[in-house]
Amino acid sequence: MLAKKYRFHSRGGVRYAYQYGKTLRTSKMSLVFVENTRRFTRFAVVVSRKVDKRATVRNTIRRRVYEVLRKNMEYIPKSVDYVFVVYSRDIYNMPFKELEKTLGELVEQSKVCYNKKR
Repeated sequence: MLAKKYRFHSRGGVRYAYQYGKTLRTSKMSLVFVENTRRFTRFAVVVSRKVDKRATVRNTIRRRVYEVLRKNMEYIPKSVDYVFVVYSRDIYNMPFKELEKTLGELVEQSKVCYNKKR
């Protein structure tokens, strides 16, 4: 699991990311990202009840995404808040390598967007 330091602690930060951040979408999930003033990156994973009514399935999806992020922290740009919104149950059965590739592509696209913005 990702360390508590790198996760959001309240809904205020997530709300700020939704309000001021940029969004990238794929067929299975979307990524909302915004720069922050901290010296580290924070993550949130949102899995709607529409994905699955069972909390155990939603929590498993959330844990899998956090694990991919934890293993690849050194490749992720610093001082950015990321909110991953999962809206497909396919993430639950997706092989770990494929999930890693999907998340990596989203993060890479967000970095490109920031470079174009500056």
